[in-house]
Amino acid sequence: MTGPLAGLSVIEMAGLGPAPFAGMVFADLGATVVRVDRVGVAAVPLPPREDLQGRGKRSIAVDLKQPGAAALVRTLAARADVLIEGFRPGVAERLGIGPAQCLEVNPRLVYGRVTGWGQEGPLAATAGHDITYLARTGVLHAIGPADGPPVPPLNLLGDYGGGGMLLVAGVLAALWQAQRTGAGQVVDAAIVDGATLLATQLYGLLHSGMWQDRRGANLLDGGAPFYGVYETADGRHLAVGPLEPKFFADFAARLGLDPAETPDQLDVASWPHLRTLIAARVATRTRDEWAQTFADGDACVAPVLSLGEAPTDPHLSARGVFVEMNGVRQPAPAPRFSATPAAAPSLPPPLPGEHTREVLEEWSVPDAEALLANGIAHQARPY
Repeated sequence: MTGPLAGLSVIEMAGLGPAPFAGMVFADLGATVVRVDRVGVAAVPLPPREDLQGRGKRSIAVDLKQPGAAALVRTLAARADVLIEGFRPGVAERLGIGPAQCLEVNPRLVYGRVTGWGQEGPLAATAGHDITYLARTGVLHAIGPADGPPVPPLNLLGDYGGGGMLLVAGVLAALWQAQRTGAGQVVDAAIVDGATLLATQLYGLLHSGMWQDRRGANLLDGGAPFYGVYETADGRHLAVGPLEPKFFADFAARLGLDPAETPDQLDVASWPHLRTLIAARVATRTRDEWAQTFADGDACVAPVLSLGEAPTDPHLSARGVFVEMNGVRQPAPAPRFSATPAAAPSLPPPLPGEHTREVLEEWSVPDAEALLANGIAHQARPY
C-alpha cells in the first residue's frame, strides 16, 4: 500500500453507512484495512463486489455468536492500531469486543465508534437514520424551499459528512495522541454531533441576526435569487451563485439582463422581481448553451450534471476526480498529497470472508486452522 497512512492497520467491524465509509478513507490513504464480516449476515443490501466502500479492504468472516469468536477479534485488535465499529451502544460490549476489552489487550489501540445519537443520552439505544438525526439538529429544517417541506440531502450530510468524516478526524487525532503518549482511547463520533458541528457558521449567523430561522429566506438557502437553481429551455438546470457584486456584474452581463431594469443585488425587497428576471432569461436557452456562455470568467455558474454525466465533465476529467478501478468508474481517493500520494486501491470490494485464511496467517493468529475447522472463522472460497 502507498499513501500517507501506509503501515497503519485498521480493523473495521462490518456495518452500514459511516463506519464503512471511514474504513474506505483509511484504505484509500494507504492503511491496511481488514473488515470483520459476520458469517451468513450481509452487511449491505447489494452484491459485495458492487459495494464500492469496500475497495482496498480485505475481509475475514467470523461467527460472533460462537464461543471463541470474541477472542479472535481481540487477537486482531491486539495487533492493530485502530478498530472502528458502528454498533448500537452496548452491542460491542455484549459481544466481548468493546473498548475496555480491546484496550486491555492493546493499550495503544484507538477504538473508534460511530452512531447516530451517540453513546449516551435518552435516544442512544433507539434506532434512527440520517433524516431523523438531521431533524433534531435543526439542519434539516434549514434545507428546502420556502413553500414546501424540508428536503433530505440524501444521506451525505449526516452519515458521511457528520458521521464518517468526523470518525476519520477523531481517529487521526487520537492516533497523534497515542503516538506521543503510548495510550490509546475511545473516539465517540455521533452523527448528531457532527451534523451540528457542520452548521456552526449558521448558528453564528442566527445569533447575529443575519440568518432567519426559516427556509428560503436567506443568502445560502435559495432565498437569494443569485444563489439558486433555475430551469433551462430543455428542462435541465443551471446552478447560479454570484454572491459578490463583481461576480454578479459578470453574471448579469453574460445573462443579458438590462442594467436599467435590473434591481440592485442587495435590495432584499426586490429579490422576487430579480428572481423573475433571471428565471425568464435562463429559460430561453438550453443548459449546455448556458454552460458554454459561462464557461470562462467569474460569474459562478455551472450546469447541474447528473451522476452519470459528472465523470465526463472536462474539469473533473482533467483532475482525475473519477477513476476506473476493477472495471467500475468511481470517485478517486482524496485529498491529494505531494510527498506521499495515494494510489488507486488495487483490491476490489471483497466477498465476506474472502481473505480469512490469508489474514489469520499474516496476522499470526494462533490455531488458525482450528478456528476455521470449528466454524468460528469462515473462508469464503477455497485456496
